Amino acid sequence: MNRRAKYINWLVVLIWLVNGLFFKVLNLVPRHEKIIIKVLGFENSEFLRVTIGILEIAMFFWIMSEIKPRMAIFTQVVIILTMNVLELTLAPELLMWGEFNFVFALMLCVLIYWNNTKNNLTNA
Repeated sequence: MNRRAKYINWLVVLIWLVNGLFFKVLNLVPRHEKIIIKVLGFENSEFLRVTIGILEIAMFFWIMSEIKPRMAIFTQVVIILTMNVLELTLAPELLMWGEFNFVFALMLCVLIYWNNTKNNLTNA
């Protein structure tokens, strides 16, 4: 993997780590819990918020491990797009950039796919 691809990969894994650890597990951005309540309909969402955060941290470790990279790419894209469609549909007023959240999510998915395709990880 070339230097540019490594930097992009680090950017992606840091997004998973920051969202999981700081925004969900440590609840430094309470808006995320409000989104969970609105989208999933759980009033007592602390357990679910922390669980989602742990899963996002697990995604960080999975990507870093380079185990089944093709599956990791597919999983990331599906999770990001599913989450953003649900949020845009069910809780648009809670999104930081409103409808542009989905645009940024789509750009992130394209970046993930492109970066890994360029480096032949999708063939592994």
